Amino acid sequence: MPTRDTAWPNGTPCWVDYGASDVDAAKDFYSDVLGWTYTGGEPEYGGYLTCQVKGRDAAGIGPQQDPSNPPRWTTYFATDDADAAAGRITEAGGSVLVPPMDVGPMGRMVMAAGPQGEPFGLWQAGQQTGAQIYNEPGALVWNEAALDDPQAARDFYAVVFGYHFDELEGMGGYTTFATEDRPLGGLGGIGSGSPKGWSCCFSVASTDATVAAAEAAGGKVTMAPQDTPYGRFAVLEDPWGAPFSVMQGTSG
Repeated sequence: MPTRDTAWPNGTPCWVDYGASDVDAAKDFYSDVLGWTYTGGEPEYGGYLTCQVKGRDAAGIGPQQDPSNPPRWTTYFATDDADAAAGRITEAGGSVLVPPMDVGPMGRMVMAAGPQGEPFGLWQAGQQTGAQIYNEPGALVWNEAALDDPQAARDFYAVVFGYHFDELEGMGGYTTFATEDRPLGGLGGIGSGSPKGWSCCFSVASTDATVAAAEAAGGKVTMAPQDTPYGRFAVLEDPWGAPFSVMQGTSG
């Protein structure tokens, strides 16, 4: 299974976490839908939970920090210098919402937003290096942004992370982004069923079974399962309105 125990390269989406209005209910929902187990929850870390797949760290769930901010999944990008990356964000027209701060020995974090208002995070690894498992059912498989002005977004993220972009044929201007030769995620315009801003996609063994489990647990389907060249894909909302997507790989 694809695993990693060292810091992710700069610019790689390395972690996702969820700010929950009801942590216990969110635990139950995502356990039903993605099969997660949980560790953590210590008071010194604000009750933050680590979601695990096969005993390895896959994502996080913590209490919602701002009741005026809806529950959402946040994508974090790896950096080896959170302070320098935060500086590039402001220079390129974005906003630093939470300045660089140490999270105990775990790492150094920044919360930010792009010029079009899309929130995201930075993570400089300490003891916590980010996702330890990926491309496995229940684990992260893809991160992408859907924005009103994708070209402006590409300009911004090129400055912040040094990305180059490659357009996918027949995908309406959708591009992948990379720092070397391996695509790290995607960026495109707002389309039918696409949640605005950064979103995360989890690998699943069966998209149809996962959609059924989500609906049974109180979730909603915003894009019905459909076959793509990359696998069977669907977009969901959890019971609190937070979007996420699921993908059954072509070999699944």
